[in-house]
Amino acid sequence: MKFITRIPAWIRNKYFIAFAAFCVVVVFLDKNDLFAQLERRRELRKLEKSRDYYQSQISAERKELEALKNNPATLERYAREKYLMKRDNEELFLVPEKPDNSKN
Repeated sequence: MKFITRIPAWIRNKYFIAFAAFCVVVVFLDKNDLFAQLERRRELRKLEKSRDYYQSQISAERKELEALKNNPATLERYAREKYLMKRDNEELFLVPEKPDNSKN
């Protein structure tokens, strides 16, 4: 009992002990502890970035779709570039691009 008297009175206070136990449970022992919350926030930020990227991609695709629906020249250009289509009286030559060797 002598070691209990060496502990300061504010640490022996029942409210302090209850608060300390609560903090230990919340920070370490609960299924929604502090570390799980931080990991979920990190994942949420990553998913929000992904959502923003895909929303911008959808917006760009919708604009391209509207251009394809309304402009025959755009439709022809798209077919030539993406699907390598050609007119009956044309010949198509594919020239591969050279890789950039300027890094050497």
